[in-house]
Amino acid sequence: MSAPTADVSVRVAWAEDAPAIAAVQVRAWRHDWSEVLPADRLPDDPRALEPSWRASLVSPGDARRRVLVALERDRLVGFVLTGPATDPDCDQVVVGEMTDLTVDPAQRGAGHGSRLLQAAVDTLVADRFTTAVTWVGSRDDALRTFLTDAGWAADGAHRELALDEDATEGVRQVRLHTSIG
Repeated sequence: MSAPTADVSVRVAWAEDAPAIAAVQVRAWRHDWSEVLPADRLPDDPRALEPSWRASLVSPGDARRRVLVALERDRLVGFVLTGPATDPDCDQVVVGEMTDLTVDPAQRGAGHGSRLLQAAVDTLVADRFTTAVTWVGSRDDALRTFLTDAGWAADGAHRELALDEDATEGVRQVRLHTSIG
């Protein structure tokens, strides 16, 4: 007899997932951005993020924009967004974008990120994109290594993501790409 396996899955998010997505986002941001931003600049109340998540889930604006969620049993443990690439140098017909690949810090290393990544690529392929891109913080070695091990590579594009309204603080990002078609 084999050992029981965890009940894990990935599915398209529903509007009712907004509170759980916001909670995962707050925990992940407080964990991942604590060395970049002071704690008082990081969100600490998921309820403040719920309305924007609910709005984007109810009305994504483009049928190819989706939020996928990772579940362990009935608990949401991660999310990723997919849709047409937003960069001006990308053809939105053939280049899809994966953003915000996020797993609850307490659930990392359990395969949820791999499942989300595969589901995101499968979704982009189903939407007939042939290339996928994503932006990664230049100092986020863990995510960059995870993605490059999965076949993604830097394409030479970079940007500075402003972290405050005055654009005095920012995070340098590099764009990764992979062929999916």
